Amino acid sequence: MVFSYTTIMDAAQRAQLGASPGSRLARLTFEVGTRLAALPCELVWATTWEEEANAEIAPRIGLPRLPVVSWPEPADHHTREDQWFGLCWKTRTLVNWAGGRPFAWVDDEITDADREWVSAHHSGGALLHHVESYRGLTGEDFAALDQWLRAV
Repeated sequence: MVFSYTTIMDAAQRAQLGASPGSRLARLTFEVGTRLAALPCELVWATTWEEEANAEIAPRIGLPRLPVVSWPEPADHHTREDQWFGLCWKTRTLVNWAGGRPFAWVDDEITDADREWVSAHHSGGALLHHVESYRGLTGEDFAALDQWLRAV
């Protein structure tokens, strides 16, 4: 499963957040990590945090180092096409990363345009699960992920 914590903070904002009360990092708990680890899949970071996710997020939620999806510089024609279709900037890279394997992607930037594009360009099963960043993963989200993963 491809898991993205957040994509809306740059490095300076991350440094300022630390674990101050009310920050997104402060809301990360071992319960979230335990529930993620219990899902029947290989977890992978797909976040702008990249390797920093293993240093900052994984220890806070009790996860080991995870593989990280690298974000290449997009080709100009892909950028224009992605904007035309309304795709998240991660979509094309994640489909390439999956290479036809089934994958679940959890993110706050997923839209129906991404689901339609993945359906047309990915030969394996895919669950694109939108989660509001202000809310985070809930019991319903974990249930939906678990059900889909067990059915693949």
